[in-house]
Amino acid sequence: MTETQMPDLASMTGMEQLQAMVDGLIPPAPIAETLGMVNFGGEEGSISVELVPELRHYNPLGTVHGGVLSTLLDTAAACSVHSTLAPGEGYTSLDLTVKFLRPATEASGRLRAVGRVVSRGRRTALAEAQLVDEAGRLVAHATSSCMIFAA
Repeated sequence: MTETQMPDLASMTGMEQLQAMVDGLIPPAPIAETLGMVNFGGEEGSISVELVPELRHYNPLGTVHGGVLSTLLDTAAACSVHSTLAPGEGYTSLDLTVKFLRPATEASGRLRAVGRVVSRGRRTALAEAQLVDEAGRLVAHATSSCMIFAA
């Protein structure tokens, strides 16, 4: 894709930016490819992402590394906030609090993180995300505070 085909991101809402990524008009975040995230999407205020656990995601104990699970939760929560941005707004995560409730392995099947904005003000937003396994069991939960600013 050449630069002339690249959309003007500054003139787009956050949801339009995320949809452009889903549509292949702009590249996805490199971490998505690194980890193998799939099925990214959603609507304003709620974004989801999935991952099929593989051995490459494991820690020395034989389960999916907590950092991988946290990255899925962070992506879902933060991108839910991203989806609410007006043109010219940006954001950054201030914190991420994760509660791990059960281990995930290849046997867990596809993991799905679903984020949602709990509260959105002019300068801060609070989001949460839940990570479930293929059987619908809750694997982990996270909350995230984000700071919103003019780009």
